[in-house]
Amino acid sequence: MHSQNYFWNYLPLLIQVIVVVGMGVGMVTGSWFIGRHRNTKAKLEAYECGIPVLGDARGRFSVRFYMVAMLFILFDVEAVFMLPWAVIYRKLPSLGVGRFFGFWEMIVYLGFVAVGLFYIWHKGILDWSSDKADL
Repeated sequence: MHSQNYFWNYLPLLIQVIVVVGMGVGMVTGSWFIGRHRNTKAKLEAYECGIPVLGDARGRFSVRFYMVAMLFILFDVEAVFMLPWAVIYRKLPSLGVGRFFGFWEMIVYLGFVAVGLFYIWHKGILDWSSDKADL
C-alpha cells in the first residue's frame, strides 16, 4: 500500500508534462491550420541580417576566425576564474589561507595568462593587417 502512495505523488508532475506537451502540439497544429502557405522564391531564400546572399554557404574561412574564437573562450574562462577569487579575497585569512598566498596565487595565474597573450601576440595571430596563410 505504501508503494501506491509513492506513485500518486508523481501524478501532478505527469499531469503537468501532459498539459505542456498538449499545449505545444496544439500551438503548432493550430498555426499550421491558421497560417498561410504561400512559398514564394523570396520567402525560400536564405536570409542573414538583411544582407543578400553571395556565393556558397560552404565557403572557406581563414583559420584566424577560429583562432580568435578559441582565444575569446580562453580569456573568458580567465575572467570566470578571477571573479570568485575577487569576491572571497578578503575572507581568505578566515578560511585558513593567508591573504598574501591568495594574492601571489593570482599573480602566478595572471603571469601564465600574460605569457600566453605574449605568445599569441608574438605569433601574429592578433595581427589582421597582414595576410599570412601559414599559421
